[in-house]
Amino acid sequence: MKEAIIRRATEHDLSEVLNLYGHLHPHEAQLEPATAERVWSNLLSSGFMTVIVVQAGEKLLSSCTLAIVPNLSRSGRSYGVIENVVTHADHRKSGLGRRVLTYALEIASQADCYKVHLATGSKRETTLRFYERAGFERGGKTYFEVRP
Repeated sequence: MKEAIIRRATEHDLSEVLNLYGHLHPHEAQLEPATAERVWSNLLSSGFMTVIVVQAGEKLLSSCTLAIVPNLSRSGRSYGVIENVVTHADHRKSGLGRRVLTYALEIASQADCYKVHLATGSKRETTLRFYERAGFERGGKTYFEVRP
C-alpha cells in the first residue's frame, strides 16, 4: 500500500467517498448524481461538518464524518457527533479506521467539545471493541432514535 495520508475531504473527493460508502452499506442503492452533488456541496460548505479521509495514491481507504454542534449548555461548549465510519473492506484491521477517529477527536478537541458521540448499529463484539480501543466508552449513555 502506498503511504496513507489523513486529511479533510474536498469537493473533488465525492466519487471516492461514494465508492467507500459502498463498503459501509453494500446493499443500499447509490444516490442519483445530482442528489449526491447537492448533498456533498451542502455538507462541505456547512461550518459544522468535516469529512475526514485516509488516502493512499488516488484511492480513499477510510473515512468518517464529524459534526460539531453549537450548544447553549455546558458553558457554551459544543459537542461532536461522529457518523459514517468506514474502511474499505480490503484494508480493514490495518489501523486506518483508528486514524480517522483519532483525527476526528483531535478536531473536536480543538473546537473545545465537551464530549463526542458515536453510535453504531453493529452488535458485533469486534466492532464494539474497536470503538472502545479508539477511546469511546460503551454504555456511557442510552440513545434513542426515530427513523421517520
